[in-house]
Amino acid sequence: MKIAIIGTGNLGLSIAKGILNSNGATSMYLTKRNTQSISEYEKYGNVSVTSDNREAVSKSDILIFAVQPGHFKDILESIKDLLNDNHVIISTITGFEINKIEAVIGADKYIIRSMPNTAISVGESMTCICSNEKGKKRIDLAKAIFNRMGHSMQIPEAQMQAATVICASGIAFWMRLIRATTQGAIQLGFDAKEAQELAMHTCNGAAKLLIESGNHPEEEIDRVTTPMGCTIQGLNEMEHQGLSSSLIQGIVASYDKITEFKKR
Repeated sequence: MKIAIIGTGNLGLSIAKGILNSNGATSMYLTKRNTQSISEYEKYGNVSVTSDNREAVSKSDILIFAVQPGHFKDILESIKDLLNDNHVIISTITGFEINKIEAVIGADKYIIRSMPNTAISVGESMTCICSNEKGKKRIDLAKAIFNRMGHSMQIPEAQMQAATVICASGIAFWMRLIRATTQGAIQLGFDAKEAQELAMHTCNGAAKLLIESGNHPEEEIDRVTTPMGCTIQGLNEMEHQGLSSSLIQGIVASYDKITEFKKR
């Protein structure tokens, strides 16, 4: 696959790393206004770094856009004359809906919206995908790309804002929980490095248990808790202090904020 990533900032670079680490591209163009910070990626041999979006578009088939929302329309305007029926447009732009993309380049293009998260750089992204009518013919292609770097799910576009909160912002939420567990472990006597290692791998194991077993979280909790035991004592204290409630309220607050952005 000939892939171009238009806008190689933090997310674009994470996507590039994920694709390169999974050998998912025959050639790749990375674009950025200042290319110095990404020039090292040309060492891969099949990667070209440029500040010229038109060059990248003309020499690629799959176009992954990871630019700032305020720049996206102008960039689409600048390259739309180069688009042909071989191009698949994949947008990672938060809040930029498919009908806005169609208004610039036309509804006759394969248009897909995706919402990956930064874990894509280590092959563990949860990526949500939707498309316009024509883009449905390329959904499997998009899923194949993102499944090489984690897991993907096709959802209605109306749920993309919620997916942004759960999957993209969700990385930060889970990082905070891991940090809190690390701090607790330090208080119990582990040094900082040991504490983080314990927290990270326990979190990873908990997720894998659910993925592999298909069980509900409470089923796995029941395997760990015993009557009058230390686990249920700790869980109940966390709930008394509002653990689940604060998580849910944080998720809803994040969703309210992204909805506010959309109204502007």
